[in-house]
Amino acid sequence: MSPSVLRWLCLVAVIWLQSINGTNLSFPAYSSQLKQSLSISQIKLNYLAFASDAGKLLGFISGIAAVPLPLRLVLIAGGSLGFAGYGLQYLIIVKKMFSPSFPAIWVLSFLAGNSICWINTTCYTVAINNFPANRQVAVGITASYQGLSGKIYTDIVNAFFSASPSDSTAGYLVLNALVPLIVCGVTAFVIADAELGASSDAKIGFVVMFIVTTATGVYAVVTSLVPAPEILVLTGIVLLLLAPLAIPLGFQLEEIMFTRKNHQKVHDEEFSPRSVRVRVGEETVKGEGEEAFCNAVGVKEEIKWTELWKKIDFWIYFSVYLCGPTVGLVFLNNLGQIAESRGCTATASLVALSSSSGFFGRLLPSLLEYFFSRSKHMPSSPASMAVSLAFMASAFFVLLVESDMALYASTAAIGVSTGVVTSLAVTTTAELFGTKNFGVNHNIVVANIPLGSFAFGWLAANVYREGASGGSDGECEGMHCFETTLFVWALLCSLAAVLAAVLHGRNRRFYSLDKS
Repeated sequence: MSPSVLRWLCLVAVIWLQSINGTNLSFPAYSSQLKQSLSISQIKLNYLAFASDAGKLLGFISGIAAVPLPLRLVLIAGGSLGFAGYGLQYLIIVKKMFSPSFPAIWVLSFLAGNSICWINTTCYTVAINNFPANRQVAVGITASYQGLSGKIYTDIVNAFFSASPSDSTAGYLVLNALVPLIVCGVTAFVIADAELGASSDAKIGFVVMFIVTTATGVYAVVTSLVPAPEILVLTGIVLLLLAPLAIPLGFQLEEIMFTRKNHQKVHDEEFSPRSVRVRVGEETVKGEGEEAFCNAVGVKEEIKWTELWKKIDFWIYFSVYLCGPTVGLVFLNNLGQIAESRGCTATASLVALSSSSGFFGRLLPSLLEYFFSRSKHMPSSPASMAVSLAFMASAFFVLLVESDMALYASTAAIGVSTGVVTSLAVTTTAELFGTKNFGVNHNIVVANIPLGSFAFGWLAANVYREGASGGSDGECEGMHCFETTLFVWALLCSLAAVLAAVLHGRNRRFYSLDKS
């Protein structure tokens, strides 16, 4: 198999991995039943949501491991950790094989959350190494599929498990344990040969990929809002996930039709750090050594992870992520309780809607980057973050309106905004701090997720508990249950938008040179 075909096959494998890696996104769909099964308070339920995010505190270990170890081992490690975390939870909570100890469930949730980091590290490394000149596009397309995870798991549960809350909870735990491990095992054979260099001509492949990805997102949104037979919905998702295989198969067929000479000329251009040739549109960048590499792929400077704390840009960027997408993720963790407190029973539909919206949010930066990257009017990644975060803050203010329409519209808006910033964050880390230590650097950045999850989730749980003083069994009903929390979250997102604008101002010269 030629490097060109293998490069695209790797990208398809990454799409499959990302589509099943967002196991934590299905938590809102069964959190209420989990709370009842374990007989725990809203505070302790928040601690479980925090545990999954806390696993990211040790996510940098996966980045360190990815340097000396083959990526296939990093990938298998991620699948195995998730299998252990969710599998043992299933045995404890559903099968009652062990006494349901809250500390044990917390540790297992931590383990399951950490597994996501190992798979993400593999996916990001493959996308960046294979498409250095189009890394935002490659990372954005593949990462967008992680936003579909909640939708995919919900569709499978609806199709194969009964509608009772206890059976649904069992279904989510079984799927979260088995599906990532199986997909990791299947794709490990392709991921093993990941570092193939730059793509000589990615235009056709990415255009087809955008068409397939957009169709997948539209299908996901429509089937989240319009009732349809569960098996039919799931079949459509599976076919759309298989559709990207048409790209490597098409390149393979093209190579068979052409002579070996034409094949070598068109498809075998190699990338070397010592002699860089990266095509960007019709321009070819040449250079020697590390400086040429930085210029070719738009890197400000290469920074070791041990030096990050000395950079002002890092702390501004860290704060942007803490007060922005992390708040969005905490909102999604509490979506089940928010919906129930407002009298909305369609929690599964809201989870599917937020998942589908996050899909489009993650995809949007890639679309803009691919078609307008050379435009002088294309905003920098930090500037785009600022706009998205301002939009998210507005959505939180809209949530203060008591109506189902406001709930659905705001959930979709927060899903889109969180997806946009999450996708932009990957390329921003590479732009500001380099690609050589990306795996470790980005895992350090996202380590703020558990910090925000604990602090902002604790706020939500305490406000909820205070509002439940007059309710039964500690349940809170009414807008007041989350009103203060939503207002604080809106202010945090507004602060994040301001900080993102500051980060853009500090790096305006770098981004202007990158487009020249």
